[in-house]
Amino acid sequence: MAASGGVSYKWRVLGTVVFGFFMILLDTTVINVAFQALRLEFGGSIAESQWIISVYVLAMGIVMPMSGFLANRFGSKRVYLGALGLFALGSLLCGMSTSLYMLIAFRVVQGIGGGIAMPLGTSLLLQAFPVEEHGTALGIFGIAALVAPALGPILGGWLVGMGLWRVIFLINPPIGLAAVLLGSRFLRDSRDAERPPLDLPGMITEIIGFGAVLYAASIAAEQGWSATTTRTWFAIGVLGLAAFAVVELFVARAPLLDLRLFANRLFLNATLLGYVSVLALFGAEFLMPIYLQALRGLSPLQTGVILLSLALTSGVLVMLSGQIYDRIGPRPLIVSGFAILLLNTWQFSQITATTSIAWITVLLALRGVALGLTAQTTMAAALSVVPRRDLPRGASLTNSTRLVVQSIAVAVLATVLTSALSPETVASQQQAAGGQRASLTGLCESAAQKSAPGLAAVQPVAGQARRACDEYILGFERSYRLTFYASFVALVLGLFLPGWPQKWAGRGAAAAPGHV
Repeated sequence: MAASGGVSYKWRVLGTVVFGFFMILLDTTVINVAFQALRLEFGGSIAESQWIISVYVLAMGIVMPMSGFLANRFGSKRVYLGALGLFALGSLLCGMSTSLYMLIAFRVVQGIGGGIAMPLGTSLLLQAFPVEEHGTALGIFGIAALVAPALGPILGGWLVGMGLWRVIFLINPPIGLAAVLLGSRFLRDSRDAERPPLDLPGMITEIIGFGAVLYAASIAAEQGWSATTTRTWFAIGVLGLAAFAVVELFVARAPLLDLRLFANRLFLNATLLGYVSVLALFGAEFLMPIYLQALRGLSPLQTGVILLSLALTSGVLVMLSGQIYDRIGPRPLIVSGFAILLLNTWQFSQITATTSIAWITVLLALRGVALGLTAQTTMAAALSVVPRRDLPRGASLTNSTRLVVQSIAVAVLATVLTSALSPETVASQQQAAGGQRASLTGLCESAAQKSAPGLAAVQPVAGQARRACDEYILGFERSYRLTFYASFVALVLGLFLPGWPQKWAGRGAAAAPGHV
């Protein structure tokens, strides 16, 4: 218990870290709903405006691997609070932007702050709690990780509907200031006794590798995976990551990321399972808004309210699963969660243009149960083999690779979805997107109305809309089937994790020498 700093201290750290983490994660999805409003406000093209989202992910992905080094060099508390302050400052500047390029530049500032703060929040939390309570800590912490992204569309839809898009950014500075003040008051600093040297070759190759892969993923859905630009950037990214691995494993005295952790079977298995959880969570958040808005004609606010069912069930289950993890280990939680996810994903692959919204809400709630059992459990299991003093770098490794997987997964799902569309549907979508309205809004609902008796004059239009609607439904079926196969693989991998029915000895045994 000494390492935790006392009972009251650990709960103060939890409250402080959750406060800042919630702010950052809320911003990752709230901006998606506001994208069309921002594009129209500044008069940018779709390609130009897309950088509002892409550059944020790029900045986060590039700086996230550096957060562990910065914490060891300058102290976790100082770097974490500085990153929160930078995120809040970037938010303020975004809200005051007068041009598209100003907004994009200040989104970079936000991404840098968020990319550094996120993994350090995890490590600060685990350093404050005793090892036998790490599951409980990450479970409560996971409420923010799962609920905040789901609340983003509701908040964004409401503010955009009232014409208050700037408030999306301006709500962050007071929250960030409060988080910095709380952290200054409650957090205790920690750093290595010997200041680690800067791994300059690792930093250069990391920037090239992570940056190029994330950029390629951001353009893949629009330009296609076979496009020369996409393949070129992916090739650069792969070569950069390969060079980064060589530097980290054989050259660097103090590597940015400890890639040798992947040699530990438990860390590797749990990390791979975490990737599938990310695919399931962000895959649902990417696909369902398209289905509900573009095909069923719901507003962003209505869509956000429906997605809230996923947040509510996942928030409850992630807290309970953390306490169960501390008692019986990860295996039963992971196997149960991915079994539910397997069934749930198959059900999503069967939705049609007329599936009841109430049934979709039930399916989202069931998906939340699966994610609540798996998302933070995989993180806790992976970090259970990382020595306490190395938690900043271990958290940097898991968070940064999850972000890359998330970006690639969304790009893959977008490609699978659009691959089902005919050239005529793609052309009509691009033509609609060029105007001042969302493309194909309420496509399936519109097709059904125009097909009604007595509307013979619009039957050709209805036929085109019906064909496009059917193509989109086929794309959704293929996309969810892909995640179904990933869930099956994860279910099998989960069987090899420690825990019930064997005795679970907790983090101490998992991190013991020779436990690989």
